[in-house]
Amino acid sequence: MERKEELCVYKNPDAPVEARVQDLLSRMTLAEKIGQMTQIERVVTTHTVITDSFIGSVLNGGGSWPFEDARPSDWVDMIDGYQNAALALRLGIPLIYGIDAVHGNNNVYGATIFPHNVGLGATRDADLIRRIGAATVLEVRAMGAHWAFAPCVAALRDPRWGRSYECYSEDANIICELTTLVSGLQGEPPKEHPNGYPFLAGRNSAVACAKHFVGDGGTENGTNEGNTIVSFEKLERVHLPPYLNCLAQGVSTVMASYSSWNGSKLHSDYFLLTELLKQKLGFKGFIISDWEALDRLSEPFGSNYRHCIKISINAGIDMVMVPFKYERFIYDLTDLVQSGEVSMARIDDAVERILRVKFVAGLFEHPLTDRSLLGTIGCKEHRELGREAVRKSLVLLKNGKHVDKPFLPLDRNAKRILVTGTHADDLGYQCGGWTKAWFGLSGRITIGTTLLDAIKGIVGDQTEIIYEKNPSEESLASSEGFSYAIVAVGESPYAETLGDNSELTIPFNGSDIVTTVAVRVPTLMILFSGRPTVLEPTVLEKTEAVISAWLPGSEGQGMADVIFGDYDFEGKLPVSWFKRVEQLPLNADADLYDPLFPLGFGLN
Repeated sequence: MERKEELCVYKNPDAPVEARVQDLLSRMTLAEKIGQMTQIERVVTTHTVITDSFIGSVLNGGGSWPFEDARPSDWVDMIDGYQNAALALRLGIPLIYGIDAVHGNNNVYGATIFPHNVGLGATRDADLIRRIGAATVLEVRAMGAHWAFAPCVAALRDPRWGRSYECYSEDANIICELTTLVSGLQGEPPKEHPNGYPFLAGRNSAVACAKHFVGDGGTENGTNEGNTIVSFEKLERVHLPPYLNCLAQGVSTVMASYSSWNGSKLHSDYFLLTELLKQKLGFKGFIISDWEALDRLSEPFGSNYRHCIKISINAGIDMVMVPFKYERFIYDLTDLVQSGEVSMARIDDAVERILRVKFVAGLFEHPLTDRSLLGTIGCKEHRELGREAVRKSLVLLKNGKHVDKPFLPLDRNAKRILVTGTHADDLGYQCGGWTKAWFGLSGRITIGTTLLDAIKGIVGDQTEIIYEKNPSEESLASSEGFSYAIVAVGESPYAETLGDNSELTIPFNGSDIVTTVAVRVPTLMILFSGRPTVLEPTVLEKTEAVISAWLPGSEGQGMADVIFGDYDFEGKLPVSWFKRVEQLPLNADADLYDPLFPLGFGLN
């Protein structure tokens, strides 16, 4: 009889993780190692590309789908096809597929869209956020992905920043409490860490990613990809603490920031990436670059790419989100290693980290999608969780007297009400950026309930609802027939630099719409925004009540639950609300602090 070949150590699920990593690393060629460090966009991904270049990771950017209106099963077919190509290679190293699931699995049609982080910050509910992470895991794994680029744990120090809504708060202590999304995504870290590693994701868990390391919420004037000018002491006090909490929960990956610290680009900062994060803080996972971040290390964009690769890899970047020009990246990095400008030890360190995460994430044992999870996408339980999150995120800024009693809660049996405003019946506006498309869209872009839908579902049978996107002269002329008006205004969707805004006035003449209605009808104003905006004195004076709803996502029923009194307001401001943009940046720890509404404000 022929003797069966012994199982390779790296293929043995019972072997220690570190032994598996070292065994596999010892079998790899330079080409295979560099392939593991390469993450490419699905647009350029084919089975041949994966096998020829030994690609280790694939992602899709916001708005990148298998095809228009792709359903979850189409995602599974695509991702599992890529995975099978990787598994057929000599060593069978599985791909890790990443997606920006930043408020639910927001790129997939029909997924539950939770409030953006700024709204979750208003809840102050760490367990709620953990449960949102656990629900998001199922919807991410159901469509085939293994890795969610979340949470963003930036401290929002200036609302002019176009990524404000991705932040939980301006305050490090609040953010630290709410990093529980990591445990929700990856599962609770075991009390006794296997093989010394504090992260261990299971088959129905996803790899989490703390981002963007570090200080991206504190750039000068709130400029996206700008420069954070602070001492190391302030960086440690304001921007670093949430990462310590993420590391304590075993976060598997960290994404570097586009921004700079005192003029030093984070993607090439050896001190912060290697000496601080990896050595001092003991991070054992891997650092991923941001999208085309290496191209941003030179002027003009993308020039001297070889040098950009050299300084970023040597600084501590382990995997590069290329995402398109992978052939150039692989060629240049190979040449840098062969010339000695990037050491083999640095390559091995990066690949060890990547393999370690793949092993502890269970990808070698469960590389393909569990299709039994498909039914979790947009399921009733997750939508109810989204509804709860909306209820808890609403911040009541004003509730004046009307006929000798508080204006809220509203009478659901009123005879006739006016619902108006640009945001009253627009699901895309309600969800904001990073929903179906990178920058977000308008209209019925997914499955969900708008504010108008929710109002219709809760008022009495005898109540007449008049809805107009923009209030007409005819309706306002007969305003005496309305018991009250609900006016919903706010920001249009945006993302990143597209959202940088130095004025922060309410778009679409939102303030004018509110006051036009409010001088005629008792009015509740609901503001949809990813940050504080200018609230004109006339708006606050003329309206009976004002609510900040942030960007609540797909489950609009949560708003109706509260404004009609089934639940009380619980939300507290996660950031300071300025009086004038000239005050910015305005934070509660400033020596001079004169906000319109302070951090933590919220009526009930």
